[in-house]
Amino acid sequence: CQSLYPTTLVSPKKLLEYTALVKALVKEGALEQLRRCFSSRMVFGTAGLRAAMGPGVSCMNDLTIIQTTQGFCGYLEQCFPDLKERGVVIGYDARAHPASGGSSKRFASLAAAAFTSRGVPVHLFSDITPTPFVPFAVSHLGLCAGVMVTASHNPKEDNGYKVYWDNGAQIVPPHDKGIAQAIEENLEPWPQAWDTEEALSSPLLKDPYQDIHKQYFKAIQQHCHHRDINKSSEVKIVHTSVHGVGHTFVQAAFKAFDLRPPFAVEEQKDPDPEFPTVKYPNPEEGKGVLTLSFALADREGASVVLANDPDADRLAIAEKQKSGQWRVFTGNELGALLGWWMFRCWKKQNPEPAAVKSVYMLASTVSSKILRAIALKEGFHFEETLTGFKWMGNRAKELLKNGKSVLFAFEEAIGYMCSPCVLDKDGVSAAAIAGEMTSYLAAEDISLSQQLTSIYEEYGYHITKNSYFICHDQEVIRSLFQRLRNHGDQKDSYPSECGGFSVTSVRDLTTGHDSSQPDNKAVLPTSSSSQMITFSFSNGGVATLRTSGTEPKIKYYTELCAAPGNSDVEQLQKELDNLVDALVEHFFEPEKNKLQPKPE
Repeated sequence: CQSLYPTTLVSPKKLLEYTALVKALVKEGALEQLRRCFSSRMVFGTAGLRAAMGPGVSCMNDLTIIQTTQGFCGYLEQCFPDLKERGVVIGYDARAHPASGGSSKRFASLAAAAFTSRGVPVHLFSDITPTPFVPFAVSHLGLCAGVMVTASHNPKEDNGYKVYWDNGAQIVPPHDKGIAQAIEENLEPWPQAWDTEEALSSPLLKDPYQDIHKQYFKAIQQHCHHRDINKSSEVKIVHTSVHGVGHTFVQAAFKAFDLRPPFAVEEQKDPDPEFPTVKYPNPEEGKGVLTLSFALADREGASVVLANDPDADRLAIAEKQKSGQWRVFTGNELGALLGWWMFRCWKKQNPEPAAVKSVYMLASTVSSKILRAIALKEGFHFEETLTGFKWMGNRAKELLKNGKSVLFAFEEAIGYMCSPCVLDKDGVSAAAIAGEMTSYLAAEDISLSQQLTSIYEEYGYHITKNSYFICHDQEVIRSLFQRLRNHGDQKDSYPSECGGFSVTSVRDLTTGHDSSQPDNKAVLPTSSSSQMITFSFSNGGVATLRTSGTEPKIKYYTELCAAPGNSDVEQLQKELDNLVDALVEHFFEPEKNKLQPKPE
């Protein structure tokens, strides 16, 4: 272990902790785990870093955090001559890993030490904070960059290092490659990089917590349109932060909107890095994460449940139905509801017909096309981007700079940007806006489910079905996608049908192929480092298969879009189910490829 972590590169205390961990793995004969820890360095990408906390160059630990920050700082020095005047912001969530001594707070302090040792001003939050506060701080304070130490909804062992550029959005290429190269050039820790005590007492260090807290809740109030209804509403709402950071901030957001405070799930409201009450700390997984929320709602007579993921950048919503059962809305259904609401509120304030021409909404390419249908009828612009809020955030910034209004952006993975003051998904502002929407509809005696039906009746039903398979073998994943690109053993030949469903076009954003374009070239940016193929079918169905950038998953997203007036939902759902069954059988071949289905 000393050869892997020489004493010149690591503090004595950490050396003892890492040595003990590695010795324990050796004693257990855990050779595969040792290989995973030490065989290859983590790759810095547009999502930054995300990995397990522990010893080794492939894990999140003191050394890899320092090396990453040194590289990031070096790259910023190349890009911003005024870095030492403007500075950076650093936030962190509540994750901790006692076995290795790693925690989000410690990693944030080490990152601050690396920056201040180079004379860079650092705005380091003094307490845990939601991820959206970091991009908000970048924009509000006019900083060069932001770092958020979080692994979002990943398992408790993981942590991450998420990076924002000076425009307030996540980084996109070529910054990821530039930062990765700078990390390789700055592997040896700088002399003061370990000294968090000196950093915390440095005049270069400021605490933005109170200012950002005040300014953020002031900024989101521009989206509060029905304060009188909010004040008088008797709607009862339950909120859970799933052992993450969201409780305090969602309570404050409701207060900023004059909404009745949501009931907090006591067992889950305080940050706990063990996530003791859930198997996965991810509200996207549905009812399993919301069991305690439903129980509290039933006791209090609440009809709606809001749930944030641990870093509060995502939002899930469930509603009690007349049958007594709970309906957990999909990310696409919430995209329809929030998109409809944001446009409705905007239109009330902007009745002149010409104003709509400068209005935009965005969605990722694997999300529902419902916003496109609304845009076609209402006259505003809809744009699709690659998967991930890094693309939507940067595109939104471009549009805003050109004098356009970006009302809303969403991705199906329960991520929503309801305010341009944060150019990323934001589960805090989305919770308050959803609370106001719920109160307004309740005053009209309309449920969220009823309103969703009205949206689909007016703009056309959009039935979706998304899921994933787990696969840890990269070679299996590679061969699965290559087989789709070389169908029937013919090079560059894609399937023309899938279990009787005729394929009309194929877009491959890994290779840049798009058969729907005159020159067969994709319009959206391509990336050879990730797998993503979209099939369009003659029945109006669309299916996208892609790999996850942060988890060992092969995901699929399917949708059947019907014209307004076609309200035979049961038939549409049956047709989509049949299409998904065909995709699984013919394209995924789970038994042959030993793929694990999504846990129930």
